[in-house]
Amino acid sequence: WQKREISNFDYLMYLNTLAGRSYNDYMQYPVFPWVLADYHSETLNLTNPHTFRDLSKPMGAQTVERKRKFIQRFDEVEKSEGDLSAQCHYCTHYSSAIIVASYLVRMEPFTQTFCSLQGGSFDVADRMFHSVKSTWESASRDNMSDVRELIPEFFYLPEFLTNANHFELGCMQDGTVLGDVQLPPWADGDPHKFIQLHRQALESDYVSAHLHHWIDLIFGHKQHGSAAVEAVNTYHPYFYGDKMDLNNIKDPLIKSTILGFISNFGQIPKQV
Repeated sequence: WQKREISNFDYLMYLNTLAGRSYNDYMQYPVFPWVLADYHSETLNLTNPHTFRDLSKPMGAQTVERKRKFIQRFDEVEKSEGDLSAQCHYCTHYSSAIIVASYLVRMEPFTQTFCSLQGGSFDVADRMFHSVKSTWESASRDNMSDVRELIPEFFYLPEFLTNANHFELGCMQDGTVLGDVQLPPWADGDPHKFIQLHRQALESDYVSAHLHHWIDLIFGHKQHGSAAVEAVNTYHPYFYGDKMDLNNIKDPLIKSTILGFISNFGQIPKQV
């Protein structure tokens, strides 16, 4: 990879596989980074560093204000192992079954998966995945309970961005009827162009030079411990599945709570 003999995409898929992530498990689906921060320009400039997301920081620390709030949350919570109020920066996760299904909701079998996770129907329209720009703004800036990253399909599968099956996804409060995903201006309303440019961004010189920072956060030494605290990258203890010894938990209620928590909110990949 360092010799550029394999692509960034292939290397990330390889790391996901090593860390136990698989297309066969929505709860441990392959996780990919947001690589762009520009969803408003008419043309995409891949030579400008400001076009890109800061790959050295998790989604919760993309703005100074947001980072400050998460550090404040961490500092305010007393350490309490096994408690829902355990000390951490994030009580939600960057990858979960519902995040995966929400991204892919316009395609089967993910439509049925999403509905079953939602109790049998689509979510409120305003909370559905409907715009790449607004999803980025939510996950990087606006929503303290949203730190989601991306999935591999954002870099090769234009079909998930169109409502080819004509599902009735609902109507937003502003009157917008949900259909195809709203794309950034630089995609010219074309899902194929979006995927092409997004893949170019992933393979760009800037991302190639900085991707190892993100890998450290997700798969490497900044996953947990003091390095994670310093990087504002700690999650609820229940998300660290390989660190939880469920066999030693005798109380069935606590055990089922932990398992439910993991299945609903996701798991940290195994450290590579």
